[in-house]
Amino acid sequence: MKVWLSHHQKAALLAIHRLTATPTNSLLSVLAIGVALALPAGGQMLLANALSLAGTNSAAPQISIFMAGNADRKMAAEVESRLKKRGDLKRVQFLPREETLARMKANPGLRDVIEALPANPFPDAFVVSAADEGPEAMERLTVEFRQLPRVEHVQLDSAWVRRLDALLQLGRTAVLVLGVLLGAGLISISFSIIRMQVLTQRTEIEVSRLLGATDGFIQRPFLYFGLLLGLGGGVVAWLLVGAATLWLRAPLGELVRLYDLTLVLHSLDMRDSALLLGFASTFGWLGALISLKSHLRHD
Repeated sequence: MKVWLSHHQKAALLAIHRLTATPTNSLLSVLAIGVALALPAGGQMLLANALSLAGTNSAAPQISIFMAGNADRKMAAEVESRLKKRGDLKRVQFLPREETLARMKANPGLRDVIEALPANPFPDAFVVSAADEGPEAMERLTVEFRQLPRVEHVQLDSAWVRRLDALLQLGRTAVLVLGVLLGAGLISISFSIIRMQVLTQRTEIEVSRLLGATDGFIQRPFLYFGLLLGLGGGVVAWLLVGAATLWLRAPLGELVRLYDLTLVLHSLDMRDSALLLGFASTFGWLGALISLKSHLRHD
């Protein structure tokens, strides 16, 4: 075990030495990888903030039930009794027409118009929250509520939820596709860099083989080189996303305030940061492995 750890330690130190031996080339390679990874990482950051915004500023889908204008309070009480007896509803709120009228009059832009009307134009209404908030269940309840006596209109508020879910699903797919494409690009970058390293050290590899070195022993420093290269690119991508978050926070904050929303732009969380660094290291290592397998098999 100690021998195995010693071999890996020496291979890692040799990889670090090779990285620092050509600092300009190593820095440019790490920057190229970092910029490539920053695109999907930035997309994931924006997607996570969009999910946070949707969760903070949106309520659960509800069904609004409006009684007929000439329905009396006795009919409204009968409908309320039927709704509260249902086991598939978790909340039933009655909104009397007088309360709605008072709330509308509190709006300065509507007060004069409403006071000019001869009678209260608002009907009694109910706002209902279902136990099952799935689209199919909500639509089924909407159809059933339209059959209640003296109910004139039923409005389902879940259409915007479905649109939002579709947009977020599109965002997840786009981030995934972008990540796969740029991950392939990272593997290509690592493949090319390791190939140049192998060609540069070809004589050393041949001597090692003559002395009985196994392919695993020869590959180990190059694999660490690719892993460190990917890890460095992941760190650069994480820094770029963090800098972009700070840069966008002020203008985006002003925009969401204009729409009366609540959002503070956050950078990648611990889980996403760990995934970014893990994927970057893995892709760098994988590119190095493919390059080495190709070269050693050719030899």
